[in-house]
Amino acid sequence: MPSHAHDQTHDRPDPLERERAHLAASRAALRAMRADAEALNIADVTANWVNAEVLQGEVDARIKALADLAHTPLFFGRLDYLHAPGMDAAEGAAGENFYIGRRHVHDADGDPMVIDWRAPVSQPFYRASKKDPMDLDLRRRFGYTGGQLTAYEDEHLADPAEAEQHSKLLQTEIERPRVGPMRDIVATIQPEQDEIVRAGIGGTVCVQGAPGTGKTAVGLHRVAYLLYAHRERLARSGTLVLGPNRSFLHYIEQVLPALGELEVKQATVDDLVAHVEVRGTDDAAAATVKGDARLAEVLRRAVWSQVRAPSEACVVVRGSRRWRVPAYEIEEIVGELRRRDIRYGAAREALPQRIAHAVLVRMEQAGEAPDDRVQDAVARNAAVKAVVKEVWPPVDPAKLVLRLLCDAEFLAAQAEGILTPEEQKTILWAKPARGVKSAKWSAADAVLIDEAADLVSRTHSLGHVVLDEAQDLSPMQYRAVGRRCTTGSATILGDIAQGTTPWSTNTWEEALTHLGKPGARIEELTLGFRVPREVIAYASRLLPAIAPELTEATSIRESAGDFAIRPVPSAELDDAVVAACHEALAKEGSIGLIAAEARLPALRAALEAAGLAVLAPGEETSAESRLTLVPATLAKGLEYDYVVVDEPAAIVDGEPDERTGLRRLYVCLTRAVSGLAVVHAAALPEQLGTSAG
Repeated sequence: MPSHAHDQTHDRPDPLERERAHLAASRAALRAMRADAEALNIADVTANWVNAEVLQGEVDARIKALADLAHTPLFFGRLDYLHAPGMDAAEGAAGENFYIGRRHVHDADGDPMVIDWRAPVSQPFYRASKKDPMDLDLRRRFGYTGGQLTAYEDEHLADPAEAEQHSKLLQTEIERPRVGPMRDIVATIQPEQDEIVRAGIGGTVCVQGAPGTGKTAVGLHRVAYLLYAHRERLARSGTLVLGPNRSFLHYIEQVLPALGELEVKQATVDDLVAHVEVRGTDDAAAATVKGDARLAEVLRRAVWSQVRAPSEACVVVRGSRRWRVPAYEIEEIVGELRRRDIRYGAAREALPQRIAHAVLVRMEQAGEAPDDRVQDAVARNAAVKAVVKEVWPPVDPAKLVLRLLCDAEFLAAQAEGILTPEEQKTILWAKPARGVKSAKWSAADAVLIDEAADLVSRTHSLGHVVLDEAQDLSPMQYRAVGRRCTTGSATILGDIAQGTTPWSTNTWEEALTHLGKPGARIEELTLGFRVPREVIAYASRLLPAIAPELTEATSIRESAGDFAIRPVPSAELDDAVVAACHEALAKEGSIGLIAAEARLPALRAALEAAGLAVLAPGEETSAESRLTLVPATLAKGLEYDYVVVDEPAAIVDGEPDERTGLRRLYVCLTRAVSGLAVVHAAALPEQLGTSAG
């Protein structure tokens, strides 16, 4: 594949100079587009101040989206078509070329200078090959250094004499050192990734991805693509990206803005269900029972157990007349509402109207002609309100869950035939709380409250939800996420082998059923772009013990990466770890020192003594500060150019069981982009063998 490096001696006709001229002209056009947006005067086009505020907000968002980011290439590729296969596909005449970039840029006449990567005409940049050139004559990739266009590389897809080769610029971009938050992969999306990114909005897609296969980036780019293809629909219904923790969200938060998408909300599952303040923790046994899908039925019974039979008739006095609805008729109304399968709260709101209707029937039989206003007045009558309060009392979800967790008799009645007496005892609080505010709620309790809240009133559904690191969710957490996309679709991202909670999912089919999306499409990504070949091969030795059904990942990385296993005497462990960090700091890029929680104080002290400042996970790396001390429990989803893993045996021992411990170690070993050093004094887990080779 021809590759053309920067050469200052070439004159203007040189292709590289022409491409630089197009880059300069495109940047000038983008500045003009932004200036036009800034010059818009909306004073005379809005009817009132509310409309003006809304419109000004949209204008401000457009101005922000039109920013020219100095170190972000405006375009990264060029496509030269042989001829137009269809006006909608190639949008032009034979021989026309298109520059592919992060956003659309047009000149003063409205002609495109850069095409958005999400447009149909851009698709061959990611999908075309020698076998299927998709009507391309040429695909050109551009190389940048510090925002400057410094190289290009051509593939002549229509030329049978030119062999298909790996792109060196593509490889360089994938391996470029990482300092700061997660980068987008818009210039390096692979065909199998692109297929998932451009999947239609109608269906839910589940992506099982081994470490380094780019599943997180694929999910984020899918959101960006769907917002491009279905902007109006998703602007109305909303989109949400869910991650496992704040560190992870901070790490990914710059990806969507870099792609021109500023309005996507990001949250954790705990944020979704934050009905109460979480101040307590459950042991693994209690959290597992509380996360079990059977709790949904216990809660359903508990909510509906509040409905009671009426004790007496309802007598409504209007003027000199008394209208009586007997208890058996009220009971029939209640029974009919229960059979309608609507939310508890909606049925409760309908009950006074139904009783009022029964009164109106009697009025009409007596020769009166009541209208809707009379029915509304009767529904608000004190006697009707009293009956509703007695028969169908309001339910406070938090109070209901508190009663279940504190009242053994109430729990036993609702969980009969569902939970065993031992399971009931596991989730009962040893010391009952006085009230909702003083209760020491756990994260699992908050999910139960969310389930109860949905039984009372329907949860708002969004247009699209992306759920990352999904393998760690409990069935009840899946239900909580599923409620947010009942009328929309979802992108589920995860890796069964990285499940590190006692309740982590065994199969994606099971998870999708709890999510309310059974039968959703499941894709498996096994081609690694991030983790070096030797590193992923070493970590994959754990797969037979932690996820035997998964396909082992392979890496397309040509470089094997720096890889070392260093056994040391116990007394020298801390010094050896510090030395490994010094070695990594001598190279370019970010460094992650990953260790078990129990080892963190000793390592922090050793690093301080050596004069090495460290960041906490989620704190942004910079040229001056590149070393992050990462607890093994927070390593998931993060990546560093160089990783030092401290004492694997301590990481395994830090978990409640061996499988979870080995899965945690698998996560830690696969965070490296360029190099991995494993430093240990204790014996390595037997699944890893005795050598690095």
